[in-house]
Formats: sequence, structure tokens, C-alpha cells
Amino acid sequence: MISDYRCFFCFARVFEKMTEKLDLPVKEKEQLTSEMFGLFNTGKNGFSVPELSRNLHALFKKYSGDTDPYKLIKRQSNDQVLTMYASLKKMTTDADNPFDTALRLAIAGNIIDYGISDNFDLVDTIEKVLSTDFAIDHAAELKQAVSKAKTVLYLGDNAGEIVFDKLLIETMMHPNIWFAVRGAPVINDVTIEDARYIHMDDVADIIENGYDAPSTILEHCSKEFNDLYAQADIIISKGQGNLEALIEKTNKRIFFLLMVKCDVIADALGVSKGDFVVADNKSER
Repeated sequence: MISDYRCFFCFARVFEKMTEKLDLPVKEKEQLTSEMFGLFNTGKNGFSVPELSRNLHALFKKYSGDTDPYKLIKRQSNDQVLTMYASLKKMTTDADNPFDTALRLAIAGNIIDYGISDNFDLVDTIEKVLSTDFAIDHAAELKQAVSKAKTVLYLGDNAGEIVFDKLLIETMMHPNIWFAVRGAPVINDVTIEDARYIHMDDVADIIENGYDAPSTILEHCSKEFNDLYAQADIIISKGQGNLEALIEKTNKRIFFLLMVKCDVIADALGVSKGDFVVADNKSER
């Protein structure tokens, strides 16, 4: 799993903004901050970014009294991209290479990430991804792997983004694709409610992973999910959160699709911040 000192400062900035929005007395905010910093004190072996993120957001939910603080934002994100869906679908259908276009749009959707920042330009990102080379380009290998696979497991990431994922899954036209969502709300990550809202179940079977981390931490996921994970011929891991937990797994079935949004992930992949990536888990980095 990803574990880097720079993540500490990123988490601190994000939670400063979140804490300021809470309608709590100063003393309670001080207690929240004290507990937050206590979570970083994990001993000499450091911390796991996916696990720490999960615990920090659980702490925030405890103090806010809101089990799904991003519920409205998730609905707005889904609605925003759904209004674009018809034009995105036409863009894909009319393209010389529909798979490549759908793949690029799916990666553009990865910019919708409130765990990183609430300041992003979706339209600009779409334009950029359609005219930029992938920093790591294993798209042809992914397409071939999908064509040969009996079972495809697609690990979902964020609300809004999943509308782009749906378009890619439709374009794949595979008869047995499973779309995985989080086991409970965390940040703006996709839950089963979000997936059903955008009718992901029209193009894929939906499975909850059984845990409320903004990632796929296999040791905490349900037996049902782990059984499917073990039997899938390929696993499409969407976004930074899933990559953070899976990048060190020696599993050649994984393909990572993402926009690189921080220097830590850029360094781990050997690319630059802002790059677009389609990477199999076979190559040395």
C-alpha cells in the first residue's frame, strides 16, 4: 500500500477545510483535531494511506453526526454527468476508435474527486484527455485482455465518474462484467445507491466490497467480494484510491486507469502529476 510522509500534509489540509465547515464549538473542534493527529501516530512502520483515509473520514462522520456528508455532492455529480451522457455517447459511437474514446472519457471522469480537491474543470479535462498521449499506455493490452476474459471486475471510484465508467463498460460489450462499489458511504466514493441511480445495473452486475474505505483493501473486504476478485480474469482498478491499496499486489490481472493527481502517485508510477495512465500491473516501474 502507498505510505508517504507527504500524505500527512495533504490530509491535514483537507481536514482543516472540512473541520471549518462543522457547526461545532471550538473545544469540540480542538478535540476532533487532537484525535485526528492521534491517528497518524501509528508507530515505526508508518501508516497505510487507504486505511488512514478511511479512519479519518469515520472520525469526521462521528463528530458531524452525518453518516453520508457527501450525499448531496454525489447526487449533483451524477446529475451533472448524466446531462452530458447523450453527447458523450454520440462522441464515442462516432469515433474511429470507440474503445479508445470511451477509455479516455472514463479517465477524464477521474478528476471528480472531492477527497483531493473540490476545484476542478471537468470540461477542460475531457478536452485535454482526448488530445493527450497516455503517460503509460497499455490500452491495447487492456482491450485484448477484455476480449479474452470470461469475467471482468471493474473497481469503481467516485460518483459522477461512474457515468463515464458506464459508457466504457457499454463500449466493451462484455457479457460478464461486475462493477464494485464501496460497502458504505465514504467521501464521494460510489455506493450501491449511486450505481443504481445512474442505472449501472443495466450494463453490469453490481457488488459491494463490504468495507467503507475509499479504496479496495482486500483484507477488510467481504468473502463474497474476495471470491469474485480471485476468480476474475482481469481487474480494472479505477482511480488513485484503488491504486493506493493494490499497486504492490503481485497480481498481473490488474489494469490501473487514472488521472495522476498528486506527486506521491506520480512518483510511484514514474510519471508526472496531471498525466493520464492506463497501466497493467506487469511492467517494472
